[in-house]
Amino acid sequence: QVQLLESGGGSVQAGGSLRLSCAASGGTLSNNCMGWFRQAPGKEREGVARISAGGSRTYYANSVKGRFTISRDNAKNMVYLQMNSLQPEDTAMYYCAAVTFCFGLGNPSDANYWGQGTQVTVSS
Repeated sequence: QVQLLESGGGSVQAGGSLRLSCAASGGTLSNNCMGWFRQAPGKEREGVARISAGGSRTYYANSVKGRFTISRDNAKNMVYLQMNSLQPEDTAMYYCAAVTFCFGLGNPSDANYWGQGTQVTVSS
């Protein structure tokens, strides 16, 4: 079974940047669409970005469009989320997941496998 491990979270000031990484073990990600999700305290988990198996299609939530970039390196079994111009409202636990829906942002119910999450905190 595929296991996912996120890293790269941390605390930054508003306007700063972070790059999240998602490493897979126990299987290959190359055949899977992948997504990044986030969950803030007291809020539902929401989709942030999604990328097709080959990387040619990407989808973003309106709230992060133009600031976040999802990418993948199938040779390394890695998925990334570059986050720029971070704002306090981006504060959340961020999760990567293998997803079954590849033609839009979808929703968390599309996910097969989840990582344990990495915390992102943005201060004003």
